[in-house]
Amino acid sequence: MAEIRFYHLTRSRLEEALVRLLQRVLERGDRAVVLAGSGERVEALNAHLWTFDAASFLPHGTARDGNSAEQPVFLTSSLENPNGARLLMLCDGADAPNAETLAAQGFDLVCELFNGQDEAALAAAREHWRRYRDSGQNIAYFQQNETGGWVEKARQ
Repeated sequence: MAEIRFYHLTRSRLEEALVRLLQRVLERGDRAVVLAGSGERVEALNAHLWTFDAASFLPHGTARDGNSAEQPVFLTSSLENPNGARLLMLCDGADAPNAETLAAQGFDLVCELFNGQDEAALAAAREHWRRYRDSGQNIAYFQQNETGGWVEKARQ
């Protein structure tokens, strides 16, 4: 059964928070799939990951780049796991997969990032929380603090 974590963005833009979380994933030697709500958002996130800091590099790619299985971070708008990641990050309106799909794809941790200033994103996150809770998943809710760090506020 996958663990589901909700990350409520109140201080940072999604792109900034995503970079910090992905850096931690790579520091641990893990891989991730980032599922965005559209192909346009995949391209925007791809561009951001190339340009967020001139002094560093976050290895990643999309299906267009090829070598999907070799990408430590794979960006996509359709649910797939070509790089064998255990972590799935949902953002920008990506729909939450059900427990069976998560297991079939090999994901055991899902992190959903959502903008606390966007009513539609809040409503979607609440619906996803209910769906995961009702299916018996382990779920946790984290909210950004004033310094941009994360504080766990709830767990079920």
